[in-house]
Amino acid sequence: MKNLPMDLLRTFVSVAQLNSFTRAGELLGRSQPAVSLQMQRLEELVDETLLVRNGKNLELSEAGENLYNYANQILTLNDLAISQLSKSTITGKIRLGIPSEFATVLLPKIVSRFAKAYPNITLEVNCELSKTLLSKEGKANHDLILALEDNPSKTGSSLVKTDELVWVASAEHSTQKVEIVPLIAAAEGCIYRQRAIKLLDRARQPWQIVYTIPDLTGIQYAIQEGLGVTVLAKSTVPENLKILTPSARFPELGKVGISLICSARNKKNEAVHLLIEFLKTSLS
Repeated sequence: MKNLPMDLLRTFVSVAQLNSFTRAGELLGRSQPAVSLQMQRLEELVDETLLVRNGKNLELSEAGENLYNYANQILTLNDLAISQLSKSTITGKIRLGIPSEFATVLLPKIVSRFAKAYPNITLEVNCELSKTLLSKEGKANHDLILALEDNPSKTGSSLVKTDELVWVASAEHSTQKVEIVPLIAAAEGCIYRQRAIKLLDRARQPWQIVYTIPDLTGIQYAIQEGLGVTVLAKSTVPENLKILTPSARFPELGKVGISLICSARNKKNEAVHLLIEFLKTSLS
């Protein structure tokens, strides 16, 4: 029986997410040749080609897609097991900023798990629009920021993953027959709002902001009532809402990046480093 080395899986997942051997190396603290060698070892181990080059892009092969899903599960279980079983004595307080759009998903599922795994580390979590978190004042007020990036290709080594943006509507109500698209969105400065308006204008599709709501929970309730449609990252769409198929009325929205930005003063902070690794694994 063969065993899949954890370091090879972590490298594979990083390369797949960042679409680059070089950027994966920067994230993992390895050289580009070292990353290439690890990928070669993994492909030899599973006797499959995992990545194929399409022009400038790296794409997962069919075998790569299958392994990618397993690798994420294996890495998450490994890291959770280590954190739960190790009696960490690391203490500290971390001021974490996360996007309002992700609060409903992150707080109960990820942040709470970290708090249980590392009870000696206190988390002070603040939810704001990424624009606010990344302002000069926002960066000064946080030790670590999880932020949405409008252009993932220009983000660099702080990128953790990309996520597809999708149109979301009520599963019970239809907005297809309404001539003007009724938009439910967060306030000005929200990346989702900007992307929706930009692409609707490009498609010459009339739209109207019918509700401005600051958090995902409020947006979810408004959508459930059939008051309009919204844009969300695919990984955050609640199960009771439906994703709309792209069309002339609802154009494809592209992707956003999710980045972890650590303040310079915390580069060597053990508690912050633990949270960074935990978030990277959980989000991927």
